[in-house]
Amino acid sequence: MIVMEQGPVPDAALPVDRFREHLRLGTGFADDGAQDAVLKALLRAALAAVEARTGKALLARSFTFAVDAWREADRQALPVAPVTAILSVVLLDRAGEVHPVDADTYVLRRDTHRPQLAAVSGALPVVPLGGSAEIAFEAGFGADWAQVPADLAQAVMLLAAHYHEHRHEAALGDGGMPFGVMELVERWRTVRILAGGGVR
Repeated sequence: MIVMEQGPVPDAALPVDRFREHLRLGTGFADDGAQDAVLKALLRAALAAVEARTGKALLARSFTFAVDAWREADRQALPVAPVTAILSVVLLDRAGEVHPVDADTYVLRRDTHRPQLAAVSGALPVVPLGGSAEIAFEAGFGADWAQVPADLAQAVMLLAAHYHEHRHEAALGDGGMPFGVMELVERWRTVRILAGGGVR
């Protein structure tokens, strides 16, 4: 199972000005934008950590998910939510030859935590022996920061501020998230019953 992000979140989508206000950094100086690169890096790190913890794509972008066998014959859970569209499904044989799957034969089953690619009827096409299946899809709450749920947006701000406060330290303790961030993301976490033995 391999999940690949097809492109980074664009700089323009990052809430740099809001983060600067959150940190109460001074404004009106000639070098106001001098720290933008650092602020963007902190936001990206916090965004990645919150997304990894919750299994949610906060900002919209494209992903590719590759498997060597379907989890169920008629459906396949997708590793990121919320999924807004299935872009394509292809089968690759042992030689690497690509075989597109007819879009009329599958459908997206939307779900807050575990969206699925599902067969319209019967089963999904058989994955070739020694080959794989690749699902290209779009996921995210929206392209703009204003579309991110308020609690997740606040979690990113708090975590990025935590990184900013400790940016000169060689290590951040045990690497865990601050308690306030954990409380904000808790309801968005996916409970993995089959893959994780019931552990979040």
